[in-house]
Amino acid sequence: MKAFIPSKGAVHTVTLADVPEPVAAPNEAVITVTAYSVNRGETFALEQPADGWRPGKDVSGVISRAAADGSGPHVGTRVVAHPPASGWAERVAVPTSQIAVLPEAVTNEVGAALPLAGLTALRLCRAAGSMIGRKVLMTGASGGVGHYFTELAVTAGAELTVVTGTPERGERLQALGAKHVVQSVSEAIGPFDLVFESIGGTSLPTALAKLAPRGTLIWFGQASRQHSELNFFRFWEGPVSGSIRHFDYTDSDVPDGKDLATLVELVGSGRLHPEIGLIADWSHTADVLNALRDRRVRGNAILTRNAT
Repeated sequence: MKAFIPSKGAVHTVTLADVPEPVAAPNEAVITVTAYSVNRGETFALEQPADGWRPGKDVSGVISRAAADGSGPHVGTRVVAHPPASGWAERVAVPTSQIAVLPEAVTNEVGAALPLAGLTALRLCRAAGSMIGRKVLMTGASGGVGHYFTELAVTAGAELTVVTGTPERGERLQALGAKHVVQSVSEAIGPFDLVFESIGGTSLPTALAKLAPRGTLIWFGQASRQHSELNFFRFWEGPVSGSIRHFDYTDSDVPDGKDLATLVELVGSGRLHPEIGLIADWSHTADVLNALRDRRVRGNAILTRNAT
């Protein structure tokens, strides 16, 4: 079958190649892929890809081989899934615990936009606890996670300020309910009960200084690729008794499939609106990777293939 693999002759990109068919474990179903999403984390992984690794964590498609242990959907069912890797392919084997059924109301493209970004946003909200009436700040909010989080947090009662690279990138977030859109952390007017920090570098200490007493900063990314230096004496200059918490979206007691089903239900009922900034045929995957690196995509980037 055909699949995208890290290019050997060029850095940071992929090549369409022939690879072996997926070998499914008893608890895995084989999905014929119809669409997949490209994430910034995958662009980073392509800089120094591990031996044997193939990209692809967000897919939608049709079950072409059901799991041998009887778990999961039957053959012919449309699904969304979150495999560990290898999803940019004609077919991929995925544990049934990481699969959710797609109803007719949710397209393949929308389904493919849900897994990594949607799971991250949903679990960030869960980590924060109640947000009713709380002032919340999110940095790096222009991507898929930021769009999902904005809608979920505002619905949960948060007064949300988002940081985006340009005012244009913030327009959709404001339409989704963000109260304030700023272009740098220093512009954000605090103090904030909760800060969600995903940039790193100087953004993290600047955001920390805007934390309210007994507030919490949740660190969930480092998009700048720059390390942060913290002066812990700053805790006595505002965020007295504040806390910093590291967040990893994979650290969840809820299986991916169950949370994916929640996201699908929210989308299907009109309570969540995935932001898809680009849809292209999968033959353009390398070009889309460049667009994502250059921050020319707002929200999710989706590649589609004719699964005949």
